[in-house]
Amino acid sequence: MLYIVPSPIGNLADITFRAVEILKAVDLILAEDTRTSAVLLNHYHIQKPVSPYHQHNEHKIVSHLADQLAAGKTIALLTDAGTPGISDPAFLLVRECVKQDIKVECLPGATAFVPALVNSGLPITHFCFEGFLPLKKGRQTFLKKMAEEERTMVFYESPMRLVKTLHDFIDYFGTERQCCVSRELTKKFEENKRGSLQEVHDHFNAKQVKGEIVIVVAGKKD
Repeated sequence: MLYIVPSPIGNLADITFRAVEILKAVDLILAEDTRTSAVLLNHYHIQKPVSPYHQHNEHKIVSHLADQLAAGKTIALLTDAGTPGISDPAFLLVRECVKQDIKVECLPGATAFVPALVNSGLPITHFCFEGFLPLKKGRQTFLKKMAEEERTMVFYESPMRLVKTLHDFIDYFGTERQCCVSRELTKKFEENKRGSLQEVHDHFNAKQVKGEIVIVVAGKKD
């Protein structure tokens, strides 16, 4: 069986009891970054073999991993933070398991966009999760499409690109579109900055930005 195991997005206490039990029981743990996962595993005294599984090697090893699973090995997949498959590696391995009728179980748990969306103060009855924006190719086309989106939109972004992305949003969505930027969720210096795109842009443009970023933007009004 393959277990998809969400890991804390910051606060190590946010992992579930069941997740810890499974990590202690499996034959192998796949980690996006073995050094990052080692912090979590050591904290909970989990001593299991750990192998790297990330976007640079997943295509090469997915068949080998599926063979191990088919032979009866139990494997847990971890990414650096949050739920594997949500803007992180997991899809290729899950698809291969489904194709070979290997059981896959995804545990509920931490993911950054849900708390960011809920605490944004923006409508959440209907929303769309878009992950990371295209860096170059297709970025303008994507932003034009998003400018017409009526649902609340959720994006991930790196701290280095946050101000540029907010500037792009202003160009395509207008200065007054409401948004919320959540930074360092669940950590000591968590910040949720709400306001118009212009206000939030100016706030982060005046400081050094650190940490994982979630941007929630209101949809277009009729």
